[in-house]
Amino acid sequence: MRNFITHNWFTIFSVLSLGLIVAAKYVNALRFNDFLLVISNPKYLKIYSRDQKFIDLFDSFLFINLALSLSIFIYFGYNTYVTPINFELFEFLKLLFAVSTLIIIKTLLERLIGSLFEIDNLIDDYLFQKTAFKNYSGILLLITNLILLYTNTNINVVIVVSFSAVLLVNIIGFFTSFKNYQKLLIPNLFYFLLYLCALEIGPYILLYKAITGNNI
Repeated sequence: MRNFITHNWFTIFSVLSLGLIVAAKYVNALRFNDFLLVISNPKYLKIYSRDQKFIDLFDSFLFINLALSLSIFIYFGYNTYVTPINFELFEFLKLLFAVSTLIIIKTLLERLIGSLFEIDNLIDDYLFQKTAFKNYSGILLLITNLILLYTNTNINVVIVVSFSAVLLVNIIGFFTSFKNYQKLLIPNLFYFLLYLCALEIGPYILLYKAITGNNI
C-alpha cells in the first residue's frame, strides 16, 4: 500500500465495492455478463431496458459501488493535484454523501422533467442507458483505486489514464443515446443544449467547486 495511505478504511471500502459487484452478479449472472459487454454490444440496452424498474436491485448494487469508487478516486485526485491531506473518515463520508446525493437528485430531476413534458417512457429509456454506462465507469474506477492503493505504478499516469477511460466510456454512452433519439433531438437542439448545460454539466461544476473550495 502507498506510504501516504495508512488508514485501513480504504481497504474496507474497496472490499465492500468488490462485494457489491459480486452481489450484482449473484442477483442476475446473465445480465451481469451482458452488462460487461455494454460498450461494444447494444444487446444489454435493448433487452434489459424493457424490464427496468424505478428501484432495481442489480443497478442499486452497481450504483453504490459507483459512489464509493468515485469518492475514493476524487480523494486521490484531490490529494495529488490540489493539496495533500490526511484521511478522516467523517470528511470522506461527507464526500461520499455529496457524490451519492448529486447523482440521485440529478436522476430524480430528469424523471420529473419527463413527467412534466409527458415523455416518461423516453426519459426512462434514456436514463437506463446513461445509468448503464455510469455503472460501468464505477467498475473501471474500482480497478483504478486498487491499482492506486496496492501498486507502485506512477499515480499521475494511473489517474490520467483512468480519467480518460471513464470519460471515453461516458462519451460512448452519450453518442449511443444521441444516435437512438436523434430524430427527436435534432429538431429540438436548443432545448437539448439547455438540458446539457443545466443537468449534465452544471451539477459537476458545482461538485468540483465544492471539493476544491473546501478541504475534504
